Amino acid sequence: MAVLDPSSMYGAAAQAPANPTTATGKPGQAVDVQPVIPLATPAANVFRHVQPVVLVSLLVLRFKALVADPTAELFNGLPLVAAIQVAYVLLCLPAAGSEQITKKKTKPGEKKRKEEKVISGVLTAMFSLLLTLTTVLPLHVGFILFGAPLDNYVFETALVSAHTGLLALFPVFYTRGVDADSWVALAGLNTPVDEVMGGAIGCLVGAWLGAVPIPLDWDRDWQRWPVTIVVGMWLGGVVGKGIGGLVVKKTPASG
Repeated sequence: MAVLDPSSMYGAAAQAPANPTTATGKPGQAVDVQPVIPLATPAANVFRHVQPVVLVSLLVLRFKALVADPTAELFNGLPLVAAIQVAYVLLCLPAAGSEQITKKKTKPGEKKRKEEKVISGVLTAMFSLLLTLTTVLPLHVGFILFGAPLDNYVFETALVSAHTGLLALFPVFYTRGVDADSWVALAGLNTPVDEVMGGAIGCLVGAWLGAVPIPLDWDRDWQRWPVTIVVGMWLGGVVGKGIGGLVVKKTPASG
């Protein structure tokens, strides 16, 4: 059985571009980045709407615990957030490089292409998690540059960075791969605002806006670092994902 290897999904630009990104193939020309179209399976149609509800519900239910002990709550919540995000990308989004499997012809004796897509999706999700892990340090530095405490709350900031990576960047890695031209287009916002891009932007903007209440003289427990950052990040990601899903008015890709 031929299974798409992660190295082929995340190879150089000379390889076939990952779905949903297409390159012009001519030097000096910009990459044509297409929007991420959610899968059209029944599971995708349900879970892509359930996922934000689950995230908001967790935030509401665990808010008091987050205020009481942010470190423990963020640390203990990481596996659950990772599981939710992995389920979301596997059920709802096309994996980077999935076009290569879709276009293959089934030969006698081979298993169905659907099984290959499932296995390649799992491999892509695992590789994307590893890539997300590498973003924790850059995100940590970014939070410090935007005003996070430098000497105190180091572990808390690292945990916030890990949550940011899972919520904002993990779905982008899963759907876009690591093609340099595609990421340049994404960084320059030269890409349609789909639900993946909208979720990432909303997450980052929400984290930034979440810092607003911290210096205010309200003397509330929830004003301490990084409670409002986490709340803004989670809510911003949900709102951005919803807006991005509404902006893209195209027929979902086949599952």
